[in-house]
Amino acid sequence: MQATPHFVAVDVSKAMLDLASPQGAWRTPNTPSGLASLRRRLAKQERPWVVCEATGRHSRLLARQMHQAGIPVSIVNPRQIRDFARASGQLAKTDAIDAAVILRFAHAMQPPQTPPVPESRQRLAEQVVRRRQLVDMLAAEKQRLSELDDPDTVASIKDHLAFLKAQIEACSTRIETLIEADRELAEKASLLRTIPGIGATTAAVLLTEMPELGEADKKQIAALAGVAPMNRDSGQWRGQAHIKGGRMSVRCALYMASIVAIRFNPAIKTFYRRLRADGKPPKVAITAAMRKLLIIANTVVKQKQPWHS
Repeated sequence: MQATPHFVAVDVSKAMLDLASPQGAWRTPNTPSGLASLRRRLAKQERPWVVCEATGRHSRLLARQMHQAGIPVSIVNPRQIRDFARASGQLAKTDAIDAAVILRFAHAMQPPQTPPVPESRQRLAEQVVRRRQLVDMLAAEKQRLSELDDPDTVASIKDHLAFLKAQIEACSTRIETLIEADRELAEKASLLRTIPGIGATTAAVLLTEMPELGEADKKQIAALAGVAPMNRDSGQWRGQAHIKGGRMSVRCALYMASIVAIRFNPAIKTFYRRLRADGKPPKVAITAAMRKLLIIANTVVKQKQPWHS
């Protein structure tokens, strides 16, 4: 029987780390010296296990320090912590209270360990996010351009559009270079690109934001992406199943890939047309196609075999 870990909850902010454990609460500066002090303190405890919310760069830095010290870390979706706090009747919110809530969550839910992420893959993840931001900015500027008449303003936006397009191209090149430099990711990307509908961009999103790809079963992978239908039945009331939660960025990538796959992927095309012939609305049929495409991708990576119809 595995020994119970000694959970230490951390509420991470830019300036401070607020910590809570069964032995008490304390604060330490979120600085190199503060993190070093925390490592020394936790090293004196038996089976320490750090739990914190995902807060971007700052939680990643904390996790990196703990991994270097050989201390397990769980990085948890903040929404899970908020839902747990509301369910517990904890409506007040301070850094110290948040740390205490995270500690109770850790003991109640026993979150899984978050594995360390190599620096090169972290760089890749940031490049994938940055490309998505640039694409969103490009779309916003195009929308503004369609509503303007002043020639100077139009020229300014056109210049910005050209700049954004160049930035997107450069970002795509960096993403491709980082993937090719990682043998495991390069092999997975090559396999994913054999699936009609999945191109370089979708493959990069799946590899960076679905690290469970090829490890989870089809139900788990669909739930993680948020494309698994959730029943809404209670008593005598029966409602339609809807997708809920999951990773928005993955769903967005899957949506665009599925639109292409519905036209060019024989398996997805046949599946989509059958659903529409059965009376399913387009939105429902597209969501089902997204789920099927993700399951195909998961199978291809798991079996390490190219896709074939």
